Amino acid sequence: MLSRIWNNYLAPLLGRPARVQIAALCHREGADGPEVLLITSRTTKRWIIPKGWPVAGTDGAGTALQEAWEEAGVKPADADHIRVGRYRYKKIVGGQLPVTTDVYVYAVRVETLLDSFPEMDERKRAWMTPEDAARAVQEPELKAILKDFPKRIDEARRG
Repeated sequence: MLSRIWNNYLAPLLGRPARVQIAALCHREGADGPEVLLITSRTTKRWIIPKGWPVAGTDGAGTALQEAWEEAGVKPADADHIRVGRYRYKKIVGGQLPVTTDVYVYAVRVETLLDSFPEMDERKRAWMTPEDAARAVQEPELKAILKDFPKRIDEARRG
């Protein structure tokens, strides 16, 4: 019995390589400092940042832009889309066991939010300070990225 559980469930779960997703940390300069955009997930309605699986033929920044458009209606302000971090979480894929997923996060400066976008009926979106956004999300490593966002983007721009 134990060997069957190990062989059929635990060993495959532990031996699987992490999956990869790409995320967009959408931001703008607000009246009182930087703001970041959070959206709700489609199923659990928890606060997240736009993210998805890599798009074939597109680099990380391109995938981040695609996800920002589809999930949040973001029109980017410029082509300055730099990687500002990585976090790891457990993703449930197709109702199966959780899969370890590494998420590479790209900063996307927002020019405007469009009223019409592919997932507009499935999600809510909200601008928050980085500190409020860090309190709103569940993933500990994403909390750290959000809390340190102004410092991270400055460091990433300097190289």
